Amino acid sequence: MNFDEIEEQDGIRFSWNAWPSSRTEATKAVVPIACLYTPLKEREDFLESPIWYEPVTCKAPCRAILNPYCQIDVRGKLWICPFCLQRNALPPHYKDISNTNLPAELLPKYTTIEYNLNRVAQIPPIFLFVVDTCLEEEDLKALKESLIVSLSLLPEYAWVGLITFGTMTQVHELGFADCPKSFVFRGTKEYAAKQIQEMLGLTNNPARPAAGQQPNRPGQPPQMTMAANRFLLPVKDCEFVLTSILENLQRDPWPVAADRRPERCTGVAMSVAVGLLETTFPNTGARMMLFCGGAPSEGPGAVVGNELRDPIRSHHDIEKESAKYYKKATKFYEALAKRASVNGHTIDIFAGCLDQIGLLEMRSMVNNTGGFMILADSFNTAIFKQSFQRVFQKDSQGHLQMGFNATMDVQTTRELKVCGLIGHAVSANKKSTFVGETEIGIGNTSAWKMCSLNHETTNAVYFEVVNQPSAPFQPGSRGLIQFVTHYQHSSGQFRLRVTTVARNFAEGQSPEIANSFDQETSAVLMSRIAVFKGEIDDGPDVLRWLDRMLIRLCQRFADYRKDDPHSFRLSENFSIYPQFMFHLRRSQFLQVFNNSPDETAFYRHTLNRENVDSSLIMIQPTLTSYCFDADPQPVLLDSISIKPDAILLLDTFFHILIFHGSTIAEWRNAGYQDQPGYENFKQLLEAPVLDAQELLTERFPVPRYIVCDQGGSQARFLLSKLNPSTTHTSGSPYSAPGGAVVLTDDVSLQVFMEHLKKLAVAGAS
Repeated sequence: MNFDEIEEQDGIRFSWNAWPSSRTEATKAVVPIACLYTPLKEREDFLESPIWYEPVTCKAPCRAILNPYCQIDVRGKLWICPFCLQRNALPPHYKDISNTNLPAELLPKYTTIEYNLNRVAQIPPIFLFVVDTCLEEEDLKALKESLIVSLSLLPEYAWVGLITFGTMTQVHELGFADCPKSFVFRGTKEYAAKQIQEMLGLTNNPARPAAGQQPNRPGQPPQMTMAANRFLLPVKDCEFVLTSILENLQRDPWPVAADRRPERCTGVAMSVAVGLLETTFPNTGARMMLFCGGAPSEGPGAVVGNELRDPIRSHHDIEKESAKYYKKATKFYEALAKRASVNGHTIDIFAGCLDQIGLLEMRSMVNNTGGFMILADSFNTAIFKQSFQRVFQKDSQGHLQMGFNATMDVQTTRELKVCGLIGHAVSANKKSTFVGETEIGIGNTSAWKMCSLNHETTNAVYFEVVNQPSAPFQPGSRGLIQFVTHYQHSSGQFRLRVTTVARNFAEGQSPEIANSFDQETSAVLMSRIAVFKGEIDDGPDVLRWLDRMLIRLCQRFADYRKDDPHSFRLSENFSIYPQFMFHLRRSQFLQVFNNSPDETAFYRHTLNRENVDSSLIMIQPTLTSYCFDADPQPVLLDSISIKPDAILLLDTFFHILIFHGSTIAEWRNAGYQDQPGYENFKQLLEAPVLDAQELLTERFPVPRYIVCDQGGSQARFLLSKLNPSTTHTSGSPYSAPGGAVVLTDDVSLQVFMEHLKKLAVAGAS
């Protein structure tokens, strides 16, 4: 079975598909045993034949779930748990099973299975819009239109609410239509959770169905005996009122002097939103969607002063510790993130601004709660409008493609322990026997909480082998890992997705380990660790760590004679790994030069939620060349690929760029494509545009689309990604012509590989 098929079936890919049998051997393998797992990966068969019974679990304390790797005694109606080896009786309704009549969870093709549990959420999902009104007229108009459209994309039973903010924060009442009414909070004051609840009249009144009422199925919300009904209502009951409030929404009336920023109290608005939801709907699927058109400049959570002459902090200011708002603001938003994640509430941030809005300080609100982060130049751009609409994508049954309030538990057989997870989650502080001593990412737990998931959300989970080398090794023995994800489906149904995987253990020197290496997955898993380290350590330290790990991996798995770089060979399944590391070192994830702190936060956020294929495009973008005499074909991400008579299509995941070589640009500017006899030139110009459109329609968030010519200023987006094999220093009158000159002092991939070979063959690193 190849890696793609396994990913199709289980939504999982491992760095190694045969595992070292002891701790020492696992350490020598350098890249940890780890996987990228997409818990809600779409599977058509789950929609067509859902399973409507409860899972069978092993006795406490094990609680593993029945799976295809269990031994079954059909006569005695018993099963043996592969995790703890206890014998369990099958429940009475399994009495008819036989070797030819097995329930789905025991069939080999259902190593991943989804149970529909017989519980439904009391409250359907809640969407609370938190809207910035310190915007330009045109921007505010575009944002209002998008919000009104989104009401029609929400299921009618979903609940909505609206908070707007500028110099003050307003919580709008939706309970009655006759006269619009809102509660106003001062933007300069820090409100405690209790104060917010008292001022909104919400104390001692959590959400409960009225007496004698059934817990609702979505579509029949209970008549709530609570004050929150004034601020949050089902879409079908308040669409008219909410639409008219949005249509009449004005710019923040507070006057702004020419040399000042608008006074924007984003911090107060978010703390009011968190306070409103945590009192009324604790542990309920809910999203707070923040639409922000500038940096918070007053009150708690401010990231910049309101005088324009004080610029917003840069990477350099943060490094020198001269960004005076940075630490305090970060701490403020981290506290909000913690309160939201405890209650299962998600925070999304949609930024529509040419300058920074403080995403770096606010990133914990999104990263800890599994929210979306979208960065656009304004709310009037396609990047914002289309990305926002894609948030509300529906599956083939018409349900929103998002899960709420999820937890993920990981269980292993005794040879393995869990080191941690890197992704958008918080620790559930479950100190089980499966927790390892080594900590990678969010560690010291074998369960995590994710307030929101969708079919793309991918987590990296890291393991360690704890077997001692002296322990007897049984050939053919295998290790098992079970992932159990419990979540609230957007229909209100609680579901349980269970994935159980097994891999063989192999003796230390066995070629089986090297042959089982998945270099693509490993590159992504290592890049997540590097980004995690980059948040804590200095950039150069992270690069040194990456280099050290690469040299050690090559020393362990390459063929070479000591001290002879020319003899260095890597087998096929390791051969492009160094190239991924070369591009990762130069990428925007680790190099902050030329990116603002907000952009860095956005790029790192996106890398930590995408699957292997998408992450690889971010690390090493794809380049396709279009010429007259050949079909479009992938070419090297290298400056030699730039030719005057070719068009290039670059996909970096965040940008889709069409680059016209100098000759092509001249012909196009002369209008040849519109003349008879030049049809093939017209087709050549159209081909990359059609391919780019296809990429744009599938991607989330929507990438920036750039069309440029050789020598134009926008061409920098392409040049910064290419391997600089032809630079201003490499040119000599005798060197081979071809390619474009890239002005950079970076080393090229060729030089990088030469250094790597030298260091790898030189023995101990």
